Amino acid sequence: MADQPTGPVASRRRALMLGAAGASAIVSIRPALAQTSASVINCEIQVPDPARAGNYVAADGTLVPAGTPGAYPPAGTAFKAEDVKRALSGGTLPGTDAERSRAYTNYIRRLQSGTSGFTCFASLQMPRG
Repeated sequence: MADQPTGPVASRRRALMLGAAGASAIVSIRPALAQTSASVINCEIQVPDPARAGNYVAADGTLVPAGTPGAYPPAGTAFKAEDVKRALSGGTLPGTDAERSRAYTNYIRRLQSGTSGFTCFASLQMPRG
């Protein structure tokens, strides 16, 4: 190990290697981001997620037992990402009135990691370049 450079030469070499690794990472990430943008357009969010499909959605987006007064039954179909994005910007989800759409979008905003639909929702929040 005595033949390896030390001091400024080693630091410069290390910096060059890190720079090269960083550049290759950027090259490999860009195609993945392009692929992600395309998949975001095609993703869907079920309200509520399939694991909790028997519940109703309260106005604040929480899930409540079926038949709870003032709560809405599960949506009949999954909502496409573009529809969700539009609803999050003040529009309404297809096939819903304003109140039901608001409850469903409140539910979507409450999605957490590990819940079906979370990845789709999170990808809608990412800025596109």
